[in-house]
Amino acid sequence: MGLAVGVAATAALSVGLAVAIAERDRRAERARRTRDRKLSLLPGEPPVQGLRRVLLGQLDLAIELLAAQNSSMPTAEAVHETRKALKRLRTLVKLLEDELGAQAAAREQALLRDAGRRLAGARDAEVMVSTLEALLQRHPRKLAHRAGVSRLRGRLLAEREQATVRLLGDHAVRAQVLSDLRGARARMAAWTPAAREGIQSLEPALKRLYGQGRRRHLRASQGRRDRVAAMHRWRKSVKDLRYAAEALSRSDPAAESRTTAAAARVMARAGRRSSKRNAPDLIPKLARRADRLGEMLGEEHDLVVLAERVRAEGHGCGRGTRRALLKLIDRRRKRLRRRALQDGARLYGRRPKQLLRRVRRAHALEARL
Repeated sequence: MGLAVGVAATAALSVGLAVAIAERDRRAERARRTRDRKLSLLPGEPPVQGLRRVLLGQLDLAIELLAAQNSSMPTAEAVHETRKALKRLRTLVKLLEDELGAQAAAREQALLRDAGRRLAGARDAEVMVSTLEALLQRHPRKLAHRAGVSRLRGRLLAEREQATVRLLGDHAVRAQVLSDLRGARARMAAWTPAAREGIQSLEPALKRLYGQGRRRHLRASQGRRDRVAAMHRWRKSVKDLRYAAEALSRSDPAAESRTTAAAARVMARAGRRSSKRNAPDLIPKLARRADRLGEMLGEEHDLVVLAERVRAEGHGCGRGTRRALLKLIDRRRKRLRRRALQDGARLYGRRPKQLLRRVRRAHALEARL
């Protein structure tokens, strides 16, 4: 009897130990995945190696979202999150263009762009619905009672549902995208970047991204006939700047409270006064400003698309409703455009060389903290 009890106790202890080890391993794996998928550099991580880690993590995220069969996230939302990961990946490839080589970077860019386009239909329909609903919330007394608005909304909701069903049911498209992403993941995993501590090798790409956005801001502000297209192209550059700045930021929450004081001490030892311009927070601030600007430009573009749809409806939603919608859309677009151009002038107020000097200083200062 005693022997049986001892054997049972030993077995229970072994099972409990195995469960504890398995749980520890699961936690470690979750922590690793969370770390790898951060769109930022880790403390002390060399920038190029860090961007490779982020790139692989974002590819893993996109593949996992698109391949998931039993995810708690709605499948349509999973596709949307996959498209967001693809946009971040395209910026990362642009930042690493000089490291990867122009030919390899162009190949990955084309693959990621095509993958995003294959998954775009349902999201485009969703944006149309959400843009109209935002307009309704902004002007309830002018729009909510109109039967034409209700008819338009009903048609957009039906189109969204059809587009979602069509995309989620197209297993061939999803299989092709997954195959392409897994191929890209294998190529990136096989790529071993040179061991470099600084950001010098990334500066030409960052200069191109910022310079392109600066030129596009200028064209968007000139008021030519192709302003809609110019604003849309500028929006893409602003998104690139945001993702690039996020990827080049550091993510050390425990050190944030020490950053200001430590930066002041370093600057004092160097014989210079500490200032916001020299603080390591420069790059995260750049990311936040680009993010805010990108949201404004995104809303303005969504209103352009909605206006095109309203015009295409003809009198299907009623002449008065059509006129009221277009008037309110135009008014909101003008306000967003004015604010965006003002914020853009501040964001792109420096020449690319000046920006690079500031980024270089921020990284050098951070390394000494």
